[in-house]
Amino acid sequence: MERFSEEELRALLERLHDRYNRPEFIDDDPICVPHRYTDAADREIAGFLSATIAWGNRRTIVRNGHRMMHFLDDAPADFVRHASDRELSQFASFCHRTFKGCDLRDFVLCLRGVVNRCGSLGAFFETTYETTQSLPATLAVFRRAFFETPHAARSEKHLSSVERGAACKRLCMYLRWMVRRDDRGVDFGLWPRIPMSALRLPLDVHVGEVARTLGLLTRRQNDWRAVEELTAALRRFDASDPARYDYALFGAGIEHAETQF
Repeated sequence: MERFSEEELRALLERLHDRYNRPEFIDDDPICVPHRYTDAADREIAGFLSATIAWGNRRTIVRNGHRMMHFLDDAPADFVRHASDRELSQFASFCHRTFKGCDLRDFVLCLRGVVNRCGSLGAFFETTYETTQSLPATLAVFRRAFFETPHAARSEKHLSSVERGAACKRLCMYLRWMVRRDDRGVDFGLWPRIPMSALRLPLDVHVGEVARTLGLLTRRQNDWRAVEELTAALRRFDASDPARYDYALFGAGIEHAETQF
């Protein structure tokens, strides 16, 4: 049973969205890594790699995201296209939890494959979405295309599979960064050919707990079915941009704001 009426819930979500969708929160969030750059290609690459390691302690994620950019000579798009084997070998000392230097090397090479074939990550995602008219299908096609480049099998665990029912939290977050656009200056809005209405909520433990507390999610498992349920619930409040409530749910979960509901 929901604790709030529809209007009370709408008011709460809007208040939390306004609290957390602000530039002041960028520096403490992994999105600060692509915000280092002004070039779209750099933002796409930096965003993808920082989203890839976005699990665990946020301070550690941010620190290691910036460290990755140092390894990429602070020019991520150029590095992905042109790095030599010697430069790639310098990743050996990098580690974020189970994502190690060998995984970073494989991811850079897999990104190179996509970029060389399609021109940019944005071109791949926009063109694929226009063809499929489906975000989950786009995620599935991307994963297959990404791993067309030879790679170690161990690296595959770092890119979730929607076809296997995973929540794909990091991919959904990355797409929110690249697709969403508003006047707040947090998300980039680089890919206008993908409608914001197509985005799904990045679902993790924090978001799931808050969503269940608010009666927005009944499924207990944090998987793709839960993502679809939660996104559908939030479309009641903004069908054109349901992912903007990611700020509300994630921010409330991180700061345990549920005690203020």
